[in-house]
Amino acid sequence: MKRQAGAAAKVPRIVDAKVQSEGFRANRAARRNVLVEDYVELIADLLDEGMEARQVDIAARLGVSQPTVAKMLARLANEGLVTQKPYRGVFLTPAGEALATDVRRRHGIVESFLTALGISTENVRIDAEGIEHYASEETLAAFERALNAGLQSFMAADGVKRGG
Repeated sequence: MKRQAGAAAKVPRIVDAKVQSEGFRANRAARRNVLVEDYVELIADLLDEGMEARQVDIAARLGVSQPTVAKMLARLANEGLVTQKPYRGVFLTPAGEALATDVRRRHGIVESFLTALGISTENVRIDAEGIEHYASEETLAAFERALNAGLQSFMAADGVKRGG
């Protein structure tokens, strides 16, 4: 088949099996960590606001049942991320605090990037909750470079319609 002059080369939809499997492996690993990261981030947020991270509060904010929270808190305790004190709530261990700090960093970069693109505040909040878990460090670094290079000014100067 002859290629037309000036036509873009067709990019194959199927990539090398090893490359493709790596992408799926990374996605599965991220999915396994999403709930852990969400719980640890929420617990850190509650504690930083001077509130207790109680099972009932975590359940209400995540929109899940208290038994679901109890099961996850047991998992987090087994993984060394939280400690529970009777009648006092949940506290982060140093490992849990380190994870919360990293998740918040990732979340902040994604939120800033989406905001600079002109995404509505509501959708920034919703989308960042998902993207933060799946974006690689390379992607996050690219987001930061774009922000530092003036992405928000570029978007505003380009007349891009802001989300609403």
